[in-house]
Amino acid sequence: MGMVFILTLLLLGFINHMKLKEKEFPQKSRQVYALIAEYGSRLYNYQARLRMPKEQLELLKKESQTLENNFREILFLIEQIDALKALLRDTRDGLHNHSWNANRDSAEGWNHTEIIDEEMSNLVNYILKKLREDQVQMADYALKSAGASVVEAGTSESYKNNKAKLYWHGIVFLNYEMPPDIILQPDVHPGKCWAFPGSQGHALIKLARKIVPTAVTMEHISEKVSPSGNTSSAPKEFSVYGILKQCEGEEIFLGQFVYNKTGTTVQTFALQHEVPELLLCVKLKILSNWGHPNYTCLYRFRVHGTQRDDS
Repeated sequence: MGMVFILTLLLLGFINHMKLKEKEFPQKSRQVYALIAEYGSRLYNYQARLRMPKEQLELLKKESQTLENNFREILFLIEQIDALKALLRDTRDGLHNHSWNANRDSAEGWNHTEIIDEEMSNLVNYILKKLREDQVQMADYALKSAGASVVEAGTSESYKNNKAKLYWHGIVFLNYEMPPDIILQPDVHPGKCWAFPGSQGHALIKLARKIVPTAVTMEHISEKVSPSGNTSSAPKEFSVYGILKQCEGEEIFLGQFVYNKTGTTVQTFALQHEVPELLLCVKLKILSNWGHPNYTCLYRFRVHGTQRDDS
């Protein structure tokens, strides 16, 4: 009887132990599932933060395309320079062989070859210098780094474009819209332009110093490097006025011109009407563009002229 009683107690204890395990296991399972759910939620939120807004992705794609176009232009120029160097090297070698055959036993042949080598080297350096230097070769009195500026009170409003902004949780934290004074800077790359709404607008420019204006230069990018593949937002007809009495006086008509978007990217125009007195401010008026319905984009505008020593 004693053994039966002890075995009965052990059996009951074992049954209760198994029941307790069955109760604890679901509880532990729920804790594990809750922990997995928590980490899954954290991972989802982290991935959501890494997702870029659609506008930012479009801007990055556009910038990538711009860099690719610039890289192609650089490669093209390098190929041209290499071809030119090869041509000059072949010419030099031909002249060297001719000189060597004609004067094989004379010291004059060596001297002549050295002179040719020096001339070829000077020619290559001259061509490279011409490729690097400014095409206009006239002082720009509308250059910002020289002291010129845009008078915003006499300038059109900039074009508002939501695609040129980057958002983070609905807050604008970066704006890619260019200010009007970008047209007074030499950095002419795709997108580095001042845009105003429509096809007509104006910019009032205070020059670096008083001059008698004689010419202006308009610059725009070519279709080859344009991210959109066209330059319909380029200015077409424009006029230039001189301003008397600082930047608030009477406007004097200096000329009206047409920028040809199929021509060279840098185009200089001699003013049609010169003024005998010194001017500090000029106004650029864009009268039309090449067909873009929403905005016009200005890249660089220069003002050339003569100055007096006593000014």
